[in-house]
Amino acid sequence: MITVLQRVAHARVEIAGQVAGQIEQGLLMLVCAEQCDTEKEADKLLAKILKLRIFSDEAGKMNRSVQDVGGGLLIVSQFTLAADTSSGNRPSFTQAAKADEGRRLYDYVVAQARALHTAGIVQTGQFGADMQVHLLNDGPVTIPMRIAPAVV
Repeated sequence: MITVLQRVAHARVEIAGQVAGQIEQGLLMLVCAEQCDTEKEADKLLAKILKLRIFSDEAGKMNRSVQDVGGGLLIVSQFTLAADTSSGNRPSFTQAAKADEGRRLYDYVVAQARALHTAGIVQTGQFGADMQVHLLNDGPVTIPMRIAPAVV
């Protein structure tokens, strides 16, 4: 699974001009399931995100997690994170999970986030929708992460 995390002062996602989800301080999570991803990769990714110390403490050091600060999570599906731009000028998205599997894993991540992140709210976009994402990146802090399936 791939995610791009952005530490935000606030963020919202709109669909057809209507707010679908919004948070104040917290993390905007752009999430993409790739082929061969399972719940195991989703669990690892979410566990890491919830403990990642990227919020400032009293001394201004990045020493607190989203859970420590009671921040929100805004989880938005974004299959374009799987773009392959290695040849030609048009990206290929063949490494992204098929739509049904991508939706299933996205829904799983959201459900797990709601179960585990009790310190703050969890909001979402809508899988497969044309969305407009508005955010105020705090820092700026933007962190790409990828959890690949284990090779057997």
